[in-house]
Amino acid sequence: MKIAIISDIHGNYEALKNVLGYIDNLQINEIFCLGDVVGYYSQVNECCDELRKRNVKCVMGNHDWYMASDSFCPRSKSVNDCLKYQRKIITRENKEWIKSFPLIRNEYGLSMVHGSWNNPIDDYLQPTEEYFKNLTGNYFASGHCHIQRLEKYTDKIYCNPGSVGQPRDNNNKAAFAIFNGKNFELQRVEYDIKKVGELMEKAGFNGYYYGCLKTGAKNLCW
Repeated sequence: MKIAIISDIHGNYEALKNVLGYIDNLQINEIFCLGDVVGYYSQVNECCDELRKRNVKCVMGNHDWYMASDSFCPRSKSVNDCLKYQRKIITRENKEWIKSFPLIRNEYGLSMVHGSWNNPIDDYLQPTEEYFKNLTGNYFASGHCHIQRLEKYTDKIYCNPGSVGQPRDNNNKAAFAIFNGKNFELQRVEYDIKKVGELMEKAGFNGYYYGCLKTGAKNLCW
């Protein structure tokens, strides 16, 4: 058994298609997405269409929730600018699909959320052994932070696969992970960042909105 875990795609189809192309060359049973299919970049329908076609199972991220509930981010004007654009172009079918995302999934012995197990949608988890000691299970994965990491504790293993569409760990390659039922493998894939910028310019957004993709720097991604 081997599954692929992706997260935080954020409308970056250029990154997503390269990640999926890499996954297609592996013996993968199923793909799971830890939320935030939407937000930030211009190809929201392409991302949704591809995941729906492949029957990728998702959990609800904070950007997905903003889209599904017609609400906005309380911390960022740039996030809301992108949401306004995506709301104009997203298809009805894709929006309804996003509304169907659950808060948590437990499959293949793996517990999956977007934020944390205390606040599945919008908590920036700082994992510790003490935190996971009180949770049922042995294998855990969450997204939201856009920082790839793997932590092994006494009898628990935690993975953040990082972000497909907007890495924030000073590595501009798209990030994801593979889980075989006992261990995680962290993966990175290159993609055409320049094309994402060109598509954003075409959609009316300047370099402020996509500049962080060039370096994967956290402080430029808001």
